[in-house]
Parts: sequence; structure tokens; C-alpha cells
Amino acid sequence: MFGNDRDSLRRYYCTVWDKAQSGQPLEPLEHLIAGVIREHPEYQPALTNAETALGREYLPEMGETNPFLHMGMHIAIQEQLGGQRPEGIVEVYQQLCQRLGDRHAVEHRMMECLGETLWEAQRSHTEPDERVYLERLRRL
Repeated sequence: MFGNDRDSLRRYYCTVWDKAQSGQPLEPLEHLIAGVIREHPEYQPALTNAETALGREYLPEMGETNPFLHMGMHIAIQEQLGGQRPEGIVEVYQQLCQRLGDRHAVEHRMMECLGETLWEAQRSHTEPDERVYLERLRRL
């Protein structure tokens, strides 16, 4: 969405949430983001003040979850499904939804595979391996 500019990304989440809360028209991407935010009421307070959101650090070693990263992973999964990339992801998703019966829980499971795949790519300075990612998803 915004490359590596953390502040712009966080500000955008806050702007989208403000627009959604005030009933303003939303662009398609904004609809997607607002939907993910609605599914995470625990993160909504972090989006009510952009300046606070910009300055906040979320430290995993302190047991904190970065709400922007978490919601971004949901958005990535939903975009993958919408674009049917990697090929076969929609079928895997549908099977998981049928088995688990909870779309949101399925996305969380898929996010673990996506995170691992992205971490490996970052560590090896390569593109994420879609084949390996899809295989991880199939093993769920």
C-alpha cells in the first residue's frame, strides 16, 4: 500500500477508520480496511488518534501485538483471495472455512503461513516462494 513508510500507513488506517465512523463514502480499498478494523474492536481505540498511533511501538518481547501489522496481514490474505494468487489459494481457503467454520479464524491460520513465508524471504533476500506458501496452507 505505502511501501516502507510506517507513518503514512498508520495515518491511512486512522483516516479510513474516521471516514467509516462518520459515514463518509469509501473507496474499495478503504472498504476492505474498514471491514478488517470492524472485525478487530480491540484495535479501534488505537486508530482514534493518529499522533498516538504514529508514535507507538509494539514490542513482541513484551507480549504486544502490532495492530497495524495484524490488520495488514488480514488485508494481504483478502487481497490474495480476491486476486486468486497464488493460484489455488481460493480452494484451500474454502476447504479451511468448511472444516473450521469460521472465516476469521481461517485467516488467522493463513496469516501464520504467510508470516513464515515472508520471514524466510526476508532472511534469504529473495521473493516469497508462492509454491512453499501454498503448500503450507494445504497442510493446515
